[in-house]
Amino acid sequence: MRYFLYISYLGTKYHGWQIQDNAITVQEVVNKSLSTILREEIMVMGSGRTDTGVHATMQVVHFDTNSSLEPDQIVYKLNGLLPPDISANSIRKVTSEANTRFDALSRQYHYKIHQKKNPFLKGFSYQFPKTVDLDLMNEAAALLLKWEDFECFSRVKTEVNNFNCDIVEAVWQKGNDQLLFCVRANRFLRGMVRAMVGTLLDVGEHKISISDFQSILESRDRKKASRSAPAEGLYLNDIVYPDHIFTD
Repeated sequence: MRYFLYISYLGTKYHGWQIQDNAITVQEVVNKSLSTILREEIMVMGSGRTDTGVHATMQVVHFDTNSSLEPDQIVYKLNGLLPPDISANSIRKVTSEANTRFDALSRQYHYKIHQKKNPFLKGFSYQFPKTVDLDLMNEAAALLLKWEDFECFSRVKTEVNNFNCDIVEAVWQKGNDQLLFCVRANRFLRGMVRAMVGTLLDVGEHKISISDFQSILESRDRKKASRSAPAEGLYLNDIVYPDHIFTD
């Protein structure tokens, strides 16, 4: 039987999602916990990789098991074994071919910024005290919906067949002393959201004009874009799947 497991985690203590040599990752912890509970070797596959220090409000993983445990029992036992910074939220039975990575219709990331020092947001949001022009940032962000090739925001050394992404949402919101960037697409390149945020913040500070921003997109050159925003503000927030893969 194949299941989709919905989890959340704080990425602060982890070297990203994917298993690495000599570094603790979220995938490794989830694998070990599930294997202990189900008494068989479990290898989960996530909907996508998050980098070191990046958080997930929603990450979805799939795994196969022959266990007789009920889905709710798996979630309950898993939460008793996982560390405090990783939680199992729910589980759903899916078709045997369902895949959390390839069946995802869209993914949404949030990037959180606070503009005044706040000890309760340290590690969970990027402190950026400078004044920014939010209207100009949204004008630039709107260009992302009209673009296709995002090589300028991708890590230089990355193994992909192409740099094309279909962005359907890219908007900045402001509340009190906090900024939130919401972006949704069918796929994202490695480092893409943090590079976009860093560049859009430069637009907001009037370091980069709208024309400059479009030129960066046209360049397909990561060196033309701005520095990446820190990992602590980035959250994988939502993933959408087609209804037909669920069997429960």
